[in-house]
Amino acid sequence: MSEPGTHEFDVRSSKDVHIGRVVGLRVDEVAMPGGSTARREVVEHLGAVAVCAVDDDGAVTLIHQYRHPVRDRLWELPAGLLDVHGEEPVDTAARELAEEAGLAAGRWDTLVEVAASPGFTDEVVRVFLARDLRPVERELHGDEEADLTITTVPLTEAVRMVLAGEIVNGASVGGILAAHTVLAGGGLAGGGEPAGLPRAAGAPWRHRPTTFAERILEP
Repeated sequence: MSEPGTHEFDVRSSKDVHIGRVVGLRVDEVAMPGGSTARREVVEHLGAVAVCAVDDDGAVTLIHQYRHPVRDRLWELPAGLLDVHGEEPVDTAARELAEEAGLAAGRWDTLVEVAASPGFTDEVVRVFLARDLRPVERELHGDEEADLTITTVPLTEAVRMVLAGEIVNGASVGGILAAHTVLAGGGLAGGGEPAGLPRAAGAPWRHRPTTFAERILEP
């Protein structure tokens, strides 16, 4: 038995179960600290971006969109998959903001990365803070985008919606709370503005998913 925190969880074998358009499912046999192996089901994901777009009045743009797995319409930040080979995440974010909300931004920063459920999926979403907003023409892509509705609420109201359980999308929850922390001048224990935050739009992204993209995206 290795010392706690030192074991290498090597993959002894791997089997693909399903390779779809948005996700893949594989089963890995992983070396465990006691010498045995364990099966780990892994849902591979392209990764995604979300945008907390805050205007000069401190209002954030939200969309109301149907999400079939939960059979409900959810309040969310504009977001989209990293499904274009070679496209930088901030460029994906700008494209999605225009398509879903009809907005362009003059200033982009990185707020947070959110691992959706790392016990079984490698999905991680990077949430950007977009400011200096201006309207642009929306280009609808598919029936789902045609059905969504768009609104703006004060950022403080969005925080209330998060804490009341009215916003449950993980990336939206993380992005809204992070934006409120940054734009409120910190709000951290002991006071003061968080040093070095927010990060640059092109900041390193350690946990960006790549496995599924390498399978299905054309170079």
